[in-house]
Amino acid sequence: MHVMDRMKAYRVLAGVMGVAFALFGLALFTAFFLYQAPHSTPAIPTGPVGHYFVAFTGCALLGWAGGLLGAARDPASHRTVGTMTAFALVLMALYRMVAWLVGDYYVFLGDASRVEAGFFLLLALAFVWLRPQPRRASEGVA
Repeated sequence: MHVMDRMKAYRVLAGVMGVAFALFGLALFTAFFLYQAPHSTPAIPTGPVGHYFVAFTGCALLGWAGGLLGAARDPASHRTVGTMTAFALVLMALYRMVAWLVGDYYVFLGDASRVEAGFFLLLALAFVWLRPQPRRASEGVA
């Protein structure tokens, strides 16, 4: 794959993931407040403490989304965002594989956690494979 094609693919990957994380983050953050409404039927089956952590996760996803959108704009200056995203995606796949092996989660999720694990590993591989090269000193910082 040509260097410019790789860079464009990386920018698209980071941008799409950034938008997705922003949307998921907003949804999780909003879920906390929807749970607090009288007579609410939560979409996420957890109690008040769980919804507290759901909102926290939403905030973290929003921050992560900002880093990914920055990487989409200028990949060479945001290389660590892609690297850490790949690392986090591998961790996400790992706990989904363990959840698939644990009977309680399998009853709730079925094979979904195994499919998700494969998807996250493919995304991690894409971030590693398309990772931009470091800037040379002669190129300067834009």
